[in-house]
Amino acid sequence: MKKSKKETIYGIPDYKRIYADILEMKHPEKKQYCHEILEKRQISALDVIQINRIIFGRNRVKRTHRSYDENSIAKILRHQYENNLTNAELSRELGISRNTIAKWKKIF
Repeated sequence: MKKSKKETIYGIPDYKRIYADILEMKHPEKKQYCHEILEKRQISALDVIQINRIIFGRNRVKRTHRSYDENSIAKILRHQYENNLTNAELSRELGISRNTIAKWKKIF
């Protein structure tokens, strides 16, 4: 599917380029740990969370206004089901609001 000019300008951020630049400029020692994620054709919201943890650690200030695609939401809810996690446990693990998780469960 070809992206329109408008989607390319205002579409999804190029996370591959953003994190490659961060690794190159500020954290070159962590490149090897992120290589597998950055080699993917498309990076999902879960990949962004994972690479953030690798680069900045767990104690990073929480980002607000994140957006998740349907595949990422499905993976998160599947992870919760497979590991028998409560909404609170999952929210602490991924840094997502409990209310957001509850809303996703109602929708999906």
